[in-house]
Amino acid sequence: MGEPVFHHAPVLLDESLDALAIREDGIYIDCTFGRGGHSAAILAKLGDKGRLIALDRDNDAVASASKRLGGDPRFVIEHASFDRLADIATRHGVAGKVDGVLLDLGVSSPQLDDARRGFSFMNDGPLDMRMDTGSGMSAAEWLGNASEREIRDVLRTYGEERFAGRIAHAIVTARQEAPLMTTLQLARLVEKAVPRREKGKHPATRTFQAIRIRINHELEQLESVLGQVIDVLAQGGRLVIISFHSLEDRIVKRFLRKYSTPPKLPRGVPVMAQEEVTLLRLVGKSIVPSAKELASNPRARSSRLRVAERV
Repeated sequence: MGEPVFHHAPVLLDESLDALAIREDGIYIDCTFGRGGHSAAILAKLGDKGRLIALDRDNDAVASASKRLGGDPRFVIEHASFDRLADIATRHGVAGKVDGVLLDLGVSSPQLDDARRGFSFMNDGPLDMRMDTGSGMSAAEWLGNASEREIRDVLRTYGEERFAGRIAHAIVTARQEAPLMTTLQLARLVEKAVPRREKGKHPATRTFQAIRIRINHELEQLESVLGQVIDVLAQGGRLVIISFHSLEDRIVKRFLRKYSTPPKLPRGVPVMAQEEVTLLRLVGKSIVPSAKELASNPRARSSRLRVAERV
């Protein structure tokens, strides 16, 4: 049997392209290649002198990129997490020259649909959840070693799970009998531990989100890459970020506000040029998917796009 084939629809595709304001000879970085929907669309708008550098820490995504776009001389794929943005931009000689950086923070459909990856509670598979399966601790390993308090805190902080204590206690109790090794084991355990359900949401949704974020250090990596973007972008370069939950969006909003708002100076202090202290300009309001996109791709429902321009 061959490898399974998974469909992936890039979220907010047209809106992302508009926000990047792509120039034919521009230099762009797609920090989250996924299955290449955004990258392919960017390349379609670039001329012969344009460049696109893509990053992804998922081996399957890198293999997909090499197969799909590897023959294009304007394109290069790097097997790396996006918190290495500045290093990669420097190595390619484009630091401070990049016309657009795209960050799509969602888990791709192939990752969710492939039971072997362990991201979904809808299909049974090994409890892995690593974006890069070649490094780090799997979800099963972490759940087998973390204290009840640590599990509770992760579920509460990263999943905003109101029943975090109940679920953490159930996990620790269950693992004394046998280790949690599969996604359905964990999902069924959570179902039993949660006394009330949220309408339209599986009881394990928040737990799986929280553990995935912890295993992949997603929020720490987001903080890190945002701290590098300003030095990577050229003047007038665009930062386009698609977030998928409130924790991500909160970090993004805080970053954009910090660098787009001039500091309040005490009265009597001469006002200096705002350009010296304001490094970003917000571009429009946040954008959410249209009803048409949601009808064809329900997984886009929680996405939100924000745009800023380097001053």
